Amino acid sequence: MQFTIDWIHLTYIVGAVQGFLLAGVLVAHRSNRTANRLLAVLMATFTVYLIQTVYYSAGLVRPYPHFFGFSYPLPWVFGPLVYLYAVAASDGSRGLEVRDALHFVLPTAVVIATLPIYLMSGPDKIALFDRLEVGDVPTLLRVIDPTKYVSGFAYSVATLVHLRRHRRSIENSYSTTDQVNLRWLLWLAGAAAGIWFLAVLTDIADLIRLPILRRGNLVSLAIAVLVYAIGYKGLRQPEIFHYDDRRELSEPVASSQWKRITAEFRVQSKQPDTPTERYERSGLGEAEAIALKAALLTLMAKERPYRDPELTLPDLAERLDTTPHKLSEVLNAELSQTFYDFINRYRVEDVRRRLAESRSKSLNVLTLAMDAGFASKSTFNQVFKKQTGQTPSAYRQAVAG
Repeated sequence: MQFTIDWIHLTYIVGAVQGFLLAGVLVAHRSNRTANRLLAVLMATFTVYLIQTVYYSAGLVRPYPHFFGFSYPLPWVFGPLVYLYAVAASDGSRGLEVRDALHFVLPTAVVIATLPIYLMSGPDKIALFDRLEVGDVPTLLRVIDPTKYVSGFAYSVATLVHLRRHRRSIENSYSTTDQVNLRWLLWLAGAAAGIWFLAVLTDIADLIRLPILRRGNLVSLAIAVLVYAIGYKGLRQPEIFHYDDRRELSEPVASSQWKRITAEFRVQSKQPDTPTERYERSGLGEAEAIALKAALLTLMAKERPYRDPELTLPDLAERLDTTPHKLSEVLNAELSQTFYDFINRYRVEDVRRRLAESRSKSLNVLTLAMDAGFASKSTFNQVFKKQTGQTPSAYRQAVAG
């Protein structure tokens, strides 16, 4: 038996061991169990794939032919697992549903279609391996193989689209996103898409017989690096969450002041307070919407709740005796802003106002930003430049000059 191990094989083996250990840690992790278990399954599939790569490239097919093809269906599983992990990680309240099984219909079909190969005898598997080595690919595999790339790229796009939508959801719920960010998931989705792109290049290289790229060496190496990165970054990320507005849909008991404001507007407008097309989601009436907008702007000016760096949409809605759902619709329909943009516009204006005051000259800009409710320097700089077109330091010099 000829058995060879080089540094690349060792890289795969170490990656497989780390993936196996990481899967165990993720299963035991208590926070957001659905997401962690999905990531654990993904790590387990990576582990099997890397071990199988060593199996092929180290010359173990002939002495142990019965393991041939064991990892073949796994690429069809990678995409669904990354997507479902992103969905579960971005919503800690979501569990697995029956419909999620539909994501694994194609991998199951691949297993069924290739079942005759798994049932081959050892000598027949060796013969098939030899055929594949010289480029003689059976028609069945030629038909099935391209679907893994279609699946991989489709799920990469679906994952990125979901995360983009979720970013909007976060901005409708939080005024500070430093601990509620999607960078980790965006990085993972981008890395997965990059590996699929590399896999296509590898397939092309196989066709033109480039030995450096043959048999997916770079793809396996990329997967091993991804496992290392997940081991380093995955467990260090803050839980990505958002409030579930379904918990807040019940109408709170309105204060007497709130009832008075709404009633006064209804009398002045001489119109029944019925839901309009703009507020179909919450059933918010026109009079209530305008009264809520007025109460919101009054609260922001008098009490400055934006100075709380952890202010959320439910927090502000509670202070207004309304529901987050209704407040969100007023922000979107009446003010054309997300909650995040609305609150941070007040924070920026607070900083700008204080920068213009002579008594604030001895204070650095970061101190003013933290007083205004910003939670980090990076977020402050980003939001300030987006709203003013200048960096905070450049704006201060302009005001001083």
